[in-house]
Amino acid sequence: MSDRVSLALRITILTTLAVAATIAALCLAVFLTVRSQLLAEVDDALGQRAEAAADNGLAAEAVLQGISPEALVAADIRIAVIWDGRAREVSMDDSLVEQLGRRELAVSTGEAEQSLRTVDIGGVDYRMVAVPGGEDRALVLAQSLEPTQATLKRLGVVFWIIGFAGVLLAGVAGWAVATTSLRPVRRLTDAAERIAATEQLTPIEVSGDDELARLTVAFNSMLEALSASLQRQRQLVADAGHELRTPLTSLRTNIELLSQADFQGGLSERTRGELLADIRAQIGELSTLVGDLVELARDEPLDRSPEPVDLAQVVDDAVQRVRRRGQGVTIDVQSTPWLVVGDAQLLERAVLNLLDNAVKWSPPLGTVHVRLADGVLSVADEGPGISNEDLPHVFERFYRSHEARTLPGSGLGLAIVEQTAQRHGGQVRAGRAATGGALFTLRLPGAPAADRQPVR
Repeated sequence: MSDRVSLALRITILTTLAVAATIAALCLAVFLTVRSQLLAEVDDALGQRAEAAADNGLAAEAVLQGISPEALVAADIRIAVIWDGRAREVSMDDSLVEQLGRRELAVSTGEAEQSLRTVDIGGVDYRMVAVPGGEDRALVLAQSLEPTQATLKRLGVVFWIIGFAGVLLAGVAGWAVATTSLRPVRRLTDAAERIAATEQLTPIEVSGDDELARLTVAFNSMLEALSASLQRQRQLVADAGHELRTPLTSLRTNIELLSQADFQGGLSERTRGELLADIRAQIGELSTLVGDLVELARDEPLDRSPEPVDLAQVVDDAVQRVRRRGQGVTIDVQSTPWLVVGDAQLLERAVLNLLDNAVKWSPPLGTVHVRLADGVLSVADEGPGISNEDLPHVFERFYRSHEARTLPGSGLGLAIVEQTAQRHGGQVRAGRAATGGALFTLRLPGAPAADRQPVR
């Protein structure tokens, strides 16, 4: 069936064909049953009349001579007698005699009790029966089947009319059912086309509790997820524009100062060095911010092939990188091997963000406590901790507390940690450590790795 035919029309056609096949099979079965019944009644009546006539001596020649052929024609009956191998018909012609054969001769000789078959006499079907009519005699009666065939013909016409009406009604009913049943599908189609044209993610009204209703619910859930994704994208773009504006403005100001100073005679080496250092710092800040934005923009599952990663090794590598920066903070590490299936780069980035955040808030010569056991990584610092007001927002993009606004950072580090945890099927929580500082707990599903020794 052509793809251009609508689903409703295809359902209507299939329904109509199914009903037509059912009606045709039913009408054929009824017609054959009625036909068999009518022929059986004709055979019974004809056989009884033939036996009664034979019992009354109708096969005797004297009796036959007294029967008027016109009366037989009026009764639509033909009679013939077979004796001594010869046949005689009581009619104006011998058309019945011409149809006699071995079966009727067998009845006259006593070899068969009865013969019953259909013959064609003058283009008309007759039911012919032969019964014993005496010694070496057989009485043959033939009755026209025209009345029976006329009845069957009328019955066939009636069945055709019933079948046509049934198919027509089935088509109308099928079209009505198809259009009614597919109305939710049309609503979904219209909604999808409207979304493609206008990007208006308006949910569709759900009616009923059938499969189409569940499909509508699933479609609305998809719209909600799409709307949330678009909202996150818009928010990310808006926040990124806001956060990029400050370092870009500062960078442009410093570059303009350098340009004006060179035009007016130049700056001292010290002032020029300070400006260049400021520009390099701003470029580094921009690079970090852009990298964080790119990482957060990947709002999808892991795009690289996941592989087993020893989280303890990831923690060790991140700690070594932070220690090399020489920020005067001690990092106390205790970890046991833990295998995680995921992306080693993303995991190391998340651990680095947690460590950088702890170091940033630690006091001079403070200690950051890092523990990894049974897939739970905790990072605690000895800083001022997180206030109750800021605690619900620490993982939001670009969120920075009042105290953090004077410190370097983009406000995206902890958001990246949360996104990495979710991509790996884990979770991260923020709280207060026993030392009064901040405590971050990262839980990742995995299994123990027995081939490495604990790190202290």
